[in-house]
Amino acid sequence: SAASGGLGVLAELAAAVRDRQVSAVELVTESLARIERWNPSLNAVTAVRAERALEEARAMDERGADGPLAGLPLLVKDNTDLAGAVTHFASRSMLGRPPAERSEITVERLVDAGAIVVGRTNIPEFAFQGWTDNDLFGPTRNPWALDRSPGGSSGGSGAALAAGLAPLATATDGGGSIRTPATFCGLVGLKPTAGLIGRRPIPSWLECSTQGPMATTVADARLLLEVMRGPVEGDPSAAPEWTFRGGMPVRVLATTRTWDFGPLPPEVEAPFRAALEAIERDMGLPVEELEPSSLFPTATANGGDPGRDWYVTVAVEELHWLGRSFVEENLDRFSAVFRAEMERALGYTVEDYLAARHRRFDYAADLDRLLGQGAVHVCPTHGYQGWAPEGTLPGTDRVAGPEGYNTGEFNLSGHPSLSVPAGICANGLPFGILINGPRWRDDLLLGFGERWQRVRPWPVVAPGYEAFG
Repeated sequence: SAASGGLGVLAELAAAVRDRQVSAVELVTESLARIERWNPSLNAVTAVRAERALEEARAMDERGADGPLAGLPLLVKDNTDLAGAVTHFASRSMLGRPPAERSEITVERLVDAGAIVVGRTNIPEFAFQGWTDNDLFGPTRNPWALDRSPGGSSGGSGAALAAGLAPLATATDGGGSIRTPATFCGLVGLKPTAGLIGRRPIPSWLECSTQGPMATTVADARLLLEVMRGPVEGDPSAAPEWTFRGGMPVRVLATTRTWDFGPLPPEVEAPFRAALEAIERDMGLPVEELEPSSLFPTATANGGDPGRDWYVTVAVEELHWLGRSFVEENLDRFSAVFRAEMERALGYTVEDYLAARHRRFDYAADLDRLLGQGAVHVCPTHGYQGWAPEGTLPGTDRVAGPEGYNTGEFNLSGHPSLSVPAGICANGLPFGILINGPRWRDDLLLGFGERWQRVRPWPVVAPGYEAFG
């Protein structure tokens, strides 16, 4: 396959368009046909812009394609502004909003690089859950197993990529929203170092949320990061331009979880152990296993609890962004899940919020000390092997709590966090591991991931679907 050439799928496809071996119109037509065929069962795509996309593709073919993503069909997540389209945040409370006047900065950068927007992808309401279901568009299903969720909040994008509906789909991560669907859909997902990709507009979750790449190969994720990264006017937290150093980690530290929730379920423990053995055997990197309780000593001493601190931070910021009066007026238009989140948020105090905000520095300091400049930390992305499209754990009526996610700590601390496929769970769904690294060393994670993909290659689409291009 194209992926085995080392270039990654995207670079090869774009080169074929630039060299006129394939036209942008052909790629857009193919993507639209696949959406029409597969989306009824997946519900990954919530809106299609067929005429406009074909018009843009024809214009590109006439003038000669240019750019690292020339002619590649792109899907945009429904929490991310696209000029001329309404961003619904998958919420009935947002019906009747005016269209966005300007695209979000990474959409602009992807389009400037040659991508052509073909549609929008589904999310949970206001991107608040680790599964993708809402009262406006309904649940998205996982192409690996239609009775399972693709994860969330970038679940529509994850399902679309894993089913080969388009080669590109945007994703955001404020608590695991890139890495969760990457895991459950068998994809690569990077939450970059906070500030690496400038934000415009500033998102509702002030520091936790970032755009980032989700792709079928690590090489593609690297290419997307190069296109997306860079400062932007109006985001004081965005880093200036600088060059990645490359290289490989010198040490690998491993924990079964990021917080002490007890042992992993055996169906998650087994593929995780196999992955650690492969890191030692096939990559030649010794693995040092630590207790989860040893990751955050300062935060723990100061009363921290990452699940709670993350939740208080983003819930209060979401409440402020929407506006207290808007939330109170729209409680009955929200889905039951989001309504409960906002009712909780209405009960938090300024002190609750500031205490959680201050502990962000403890999580950051603890990870800085642990990782230094050259180590990475490895853990399972999740504590469960998946959940239903509506978010419930199999055989139960409850949803996963903080014990189900090992992701939000790295949003609090700002450290880069990469999920890569690492085998298949007993239930047939993909299993993923997180590689977490020093701040500003996203290159270390990508270097590790590229080597991992060489020793433990994975299918680039779910069984029964066709890789794009």
